[in-house]
Amino acid sequence: MTTVNAANAGTYAFDDTFKVNRLGYGTMQLTGPGTWGPYKDPENGIKVIKKALDYGVDFFDTADSYGPWFADRYLAAGLKGAANRDKIFISDKVGQTRQGPNVWTPHGEPNYLRQQVEVSMMTLGLDHEDLVFLHRIDSHFSIADQVGELKKLQDEGKIKHIGLSQVTVDQIKEAQKVAKIDAVENLYNVADHRDDDVLDYAESQHMAFLPWFPLATGKLAQPGSPLSTMAQKYQVSPAQIALAWLLKRSKNVLPIPGTSSVEHLADNVAAANVVLSDADFNELSQLSTK
Repeated sequence: MTTVNAANAGTYAFDDTFKVNRLGYGTMQLTGPGTWGPYKDPENGIKVIKKALDYGVDFFDTADSYGPWFADRYLAAGLKGAANRDKIFISDKVGQTRQGPNVWTPHGEPNYLRQQVEVSMMTLGLDHEDLVFLHRIDSHFSIADQVGELKKLQDEGKIKHIGLSQVTVDQIKEAQKVAKIDAVENLYNVADHRDDDVLDYAESQHMAFLPWFPLATGKLAQPGSPLSTMAQKYQVSPAQIALAWLLKRSKNVLPIPGTSSVEHLADNVAAANVVLSDADFNELSQLSTK
């Protein structure tokens, strides 16, 4: 029987000292409806985090705006006392404000970004952030001012790596004039890879690419659909096929599927065992809404 272990997906090195298993976990679902308020069963949320550790997940993606703050609290509780805590890598995001369920408003004022990093470190129990994404670029402030503040925090030892979320290639290039960008997190999945150019640029620059909404399979996963048919061929779930496609797309892709179910977590991590043939990968690539 093949083991369920994120290590089977291979690894990605953020730097000379930190290497993570490519299949990670995103905390967004550990909140209330509309990514607002507390998760209905906090103890279960913590249990899922702990189980992810058991399955070899050592890369967790979160954001202060998830809840806000609630997902971070569950993540901190789930990681507390972990035997390999010093080997666990956390990516965080700042620059979004919340005014209610499903309401997201970018705010990139430099002092606000600094405050969010400081509060996140307190909430997560850290003395530094491994990776901080500018969650969204705020058009009211220059990229130089927003990324520049993260660079100041990096120079102070409070951030190791800087990332950008939902950006274009031109925006990445502009940010690179201010700081070294080590990661990009954009909407990307087997059904929607309109940001192929962003992924390709990230790969050329040795940046990690985190596809958010990695399991947005939608109608593609319905019975009789191409994804469902492919899943039957490999005797796995449609979600595993979607994740396997991402893992094969490029070595710098780090999928971060989220779930509040231990069963779904096991299914997601098991995608690390699925190796698509080149022909099947190419077939699935034609399904994009691009």
